[in-house]
Amino acid sequence: MKQRVISLLGSTGSIGKQSLDVIAACGMRVAALTANNNVDLIEQQARQFRPELAVLMDEKAAADLKLRLADTDIRVAAGMDGLIEAATLDSVDTVITAVMGMVGLRPTLAAIERGKRIALANKETLVCGGDVVMAAAKKYNAEIVPVDSEHSALFQCLQANRDRGEVKRLILTASGGPFFGCTKEQLEQVTLAQALKHPNWSMGAKITIDSATLMNKGLEFIEAMHLYAMPPEKISIVVHRESIIHSLVEYCDNAILAQIGSADMRLPIQYALTYPQRIPGPATALDMLSCPNLTFAPPDPETFECLGLALTAARTGGNAGAVLNGANEAAVALFLQEKIRFVDIARLVRYAMEQVPVAPVTGLDDVLRADAAAREVVLSRT
Repeated sequence: MKQRVISLLGSTGSIGKQSLDVIAACGMRVAALTANNNVDLIEQQARQFRPELAVLMDEKAAADLKLRLADTDIRVAAGMDGLIEAATLDSVDTVITAVMGMVGLRPTLAAIERGKRIALANKETLVCGGDVVMAAAKKYNAEIVPVDSEHSALFQCLQANRDRGEVKRLILTASGGPFFGCTKEQLEQVTLAQALKHPNWSMGAKITIDSATLMNKGLEFIEAMHLYAMPPEKISIVVHRESIIHSLVEYCDNAILAQIGSADMRLPIQYALTYPQRIPGPATALDMLSCPNLTFAPPDPETFECLGLALTAARTGGNAGAVLNGANEAAVALFLQEKIRFVDIARLVRYAMEQVPVAPVTGLDDVLRADAAAREVVLSRT
């Protein structure tokens, strides 16, 4: 297999650190590392992997990193310009987008315009700007290979089809989060500490909260529409508490293909980097004989209102995804600061969706305007 040369956007987060496990185990090369402001960790990573470029979004943190790496030949850059430079280096063939939130959209588009493979772990990119991103990928012949476990599962199962006409339904699995089976009244009492305890996965704070509200599954639903050119009526969600089946594809003959494995993100990360080949890697093997019984249940978008709002945005189209995501990011940030309650996340997102007019998305500016408007509405209510 050709050695991948990788730019890793978001190297100090959960996906970023696991990506480096895969890169080290598979003998790949890192050309760029980026993070927000974790100087200590990115310095350690830079000294281990020796990229040509290290970037921190925070300019003061970047200045500190530059001093720390003065004894190396690693260049240091800052801010969005640095992030875009990392995504477009000539030496890079693959960009892992593991940054959180809307910050990932511009560098992803820049990488696509340079024809890079995108190992996509930033679902907000497609939720907010899916039409723009997928059109750019087609125009510049850039591959987008998903990293999320559910979308990696769909991607792998869809390799059995000759054309999308054979596909009856995409089935996204959801763990249900820590509050599966709770009533609306019980959700009123949820604390931050409780919401940060995911039953199966170890993830960053924001995505853990999204999993608790089921917003994460709603975002994945919208992402699937764009990745696989599927209308919302051909996508389903099923709660699968054990997180052994990562997603399924039902074909027109009623055959269902599933991708199963342990709850180890290193497997989908590695496949996004090595596709279409498979090679040995560091992911944990699944022991079929020790698996729990597999269970399935319908989701509850009425109790978990964030999921219902995401499904509404999926059917609405236009800038609705950007409004949904911008409002959710702002509301989750407030919850993590303990300025609002758990149930207020959905209430604020719903209010933003009511206040920001639906409009078509024809380019990046439309996405950014919708995102900013949604955030402003949320902050105006707190």
